[in-house]
Amino acid sequence: MNWQQELDELRQREALAREMGGPDKVKRQHDGGRLTVRERIDTLLDAGSFHEVGAITGRAEYDPAGNLSGLTPANCVFGRGTIDGRPVVVVGDDFTVRGGSADATIKEKPLMAEQMANEFRLPIVRVIEGSGGGGSVKTIETTGRSNLPGRVGGSAGYHLAAINMGTVPVVALGLGSVAGLGAARLAASHFSVMTKETSAMFVAGPPVAARIGPALSKQELGGWEIQTRSGAVDHAVDTEEEAFAAARRFLSYLPSSIHSLPPVLPATDDPHRRDEKLATAIPRDRRKVYRMRPIIETLVDHGTFFELGKMFGRPVITGLARIDGLPVAVMAGDPHFYAGAWTADACQKIVRFVDLAETFHLPVVHLVDCPGFLVGLDAEKTATIRHGVRAMSALDQTTVPWCSIIIRNVFGVAGALHQPPGRLSLRYAWPSAYWGSLPLEGGIEAAYRADIDAADDPDVKRAEIEDRLNKLRSPFRTAESFWVEEIIDPRDTRRLLCEFARLAEPLRTPGRAGTMMMRP
Repeated sequence: MNWQQELDELRQREALAREMGGPDKVKRQHDGGRLTVRERIDTLLDAGSFHEVGAITGRAEYDPAGNLSGLTPANCVFGRGTIDGRPVVVVGDDFTVRGGSADATIKEKPLMAEQMANEFRLPIVRVIEGSGGGGSVKTIETTGRSNLPGRVGGSAGYHLAAINMGTVPVVALGLGSVAGLGAARLAASHFSVMTKETSAMFVAGPPVAARIGPALSKQELGGWEIQTRSGAVDHAVDTEEEAFAAARRFLSYLPSSIHSLPPVLPATDDPHRRDEKLATAIPRDRRKVYRMRPIIETLVDHGTFFELGKMFGRPVITGLARIDGLPVAVMAGDPHFYAGAWTADACQKIVRFVDLAETFHLPVVHLVDCPGFLVGLDAEKTATIRHGVRAMSALDQTTVPWCSIIIRNVFGVAGALHQPPGRLSLRYAWPSAYWGSLPLEGGIEAAYRADIDAADDPDVKRAEIEDRLNKLRSPFRTAESFWVEEIIDPRDTRRLLCEFARLAEPLRTPGRAGTMMMRP
């Protein structure tokens, strides 16, 4: 006697599960320009590496003799696989089965995916479409009751999501209409991606939103431009394949958990490379802007800069990169937006980015150009100073190595945040650096009003005062008192950053989850 009959039934159940919602629903998914969940997982992971867990969970049907006659699989697929040879957990919504809603959900599956990532210290990638197991009004009728939000399963899910934010890298891919709990799962991540034409995200979809406001399409309510500019989602791409590539690249800079270190790659770019363009990158006329991103690309290893949150908090550029093969977090001012002044949303972006670097042991390189906090009515309406103080606290709480390169402006309270207060950080200034309590342009009018008004030619007098003060504000005068440690030739910056990355390498200390976790 053997167990062939049971093995045959197992294969039958597995085959039924792989049919997902059936040929019609699969065709509808493809017609909408979207892959199925199984195609997505196969594309995301290394070929042949997926080990599925709970493949045959679902709702079975039996004939009068008690034999299996059909199986509707759960609308969640999860398991383990590898990305670039490193193990990860992946969990995905199957929109072909009841649109991912609650009455087709086996709640234990996504919970176990989060638990597995946490217990085995593995990154988790969520592939999200639909409500992600959230509510449906039909659930009331199919279950005969209404659920109280947060009861047992829901609370466990929120708890695990919060714990994982401070323990393992979390990537979320929104690849369709994502609402309710699905939207929360998308936002509760270190890196989130939407597809531009085929996805949208909202707390509640257009039919619900129309009951309290104007009728809007999915894109008008929660399309990629709205969500990336609001900061709810980090990145948007044209195709699902690009979303998978972005997820893989993001994870390549991070450790598998806080208990390990980020991977180091062989250095392929000359650490002593000097780019002559850096000598003329900053205009002498301070009213003229320049492009910061080419400077970043020049200083880090070629082709390694991976920007995060490009459409949100735009006075500040944030991203991951490698310097001499070592992963680092890069932050820089962007003078094309409010001259680099920190807005409320820029401060929010900084807090989240600094928390990411601290959580996963990434040294920070800060290319500084900050004329201060944004001023004016809009700044006051958005509580810029409140968000600015939060950014100050986030920087102050970091322990990772920090190196600041002062490119141009450093003014005011925001300017003081070019490095963490109260501890050592390396700091270099370019000859174009310009700093003080506040910029001369506004301060002269206030401090020297009587002299300017009494002059025969106020404009000439104003220019005379400005020229005199500018000579006193030379970075060399500041260096005389050791208030700035080193003024450098911009072309030497890469060499010094490579040295910093190597000095920081032994200080990347794996840790355990503390009482304060990174928040989305």
